[in-house]
Amino acid sequence: MKSMNRTLFYVPLAIFLVMVVYFAFGLTRDARVLPSVLINKPVPPLVLKPIEGSVRGFSTDDLKNQVTLVNVFGSWCIACKVEHPFLMELKKSNVVPIYGIDWREVNRKDGPAWLKRFGDPYTRIGDDPKSKAAIAFGVTGAPETFIVDHRGIIRYKHTGPLNYEIWRSTIGPIVDQLRRDQVKAKGTS
Repeated sequence: MKSMNRTLFYVPLAIFLVMVVYFAFGLTRDARVLPSVLINKPVPPLVLKPIEGSVRGFSTDDLKNQVTLVNVFGSWCIACKVEHPFLMELKKSNVVPIYGIDWREVNRKDGPAWLKRFGDPYTRIGDDPKSKAAIAFGVTGAPETFIVDHRGIIRYKHTGPLNYEIWRSTIGPIVDQLRRDQVKAKGTS
């Protein structure tokens, strides 16, 4: 009976210690960094129709032979509105082509109207009313931005709005390195 009482005492203690370790590990991780199983894998095969009023949809093949960003957005997304001026600056500077995926608009005219009002930073825009592209990319929420290398391989995923600090510290250096890698690959072929 005495040994059973000891066991009953240690089981909750062991469970408590496991939970402490689990939560302590979780608190050390950056909640904004959501890993993607697609990193270092090819962009999923997609053909996205253009948004209403545009002839500029795109497919997976359009993302090859250059380093690109793929940005998932929606006119309904508050964080996308915060990010949008920065995307317009990127477009003006012609640093990197940005391909947009207009995700889950309630009214298919909302995305085009929003871009007409605030400006269009995208090289091409695909419509994703039923989340097929979002599911293929593993999107968890908008905005999300993917860096795709010249071979069509996803190299990085950023969740949340882009801004100058994120560009300077993370996205820009990755884009620059991938461009250097592209130049090296051309030199060896």
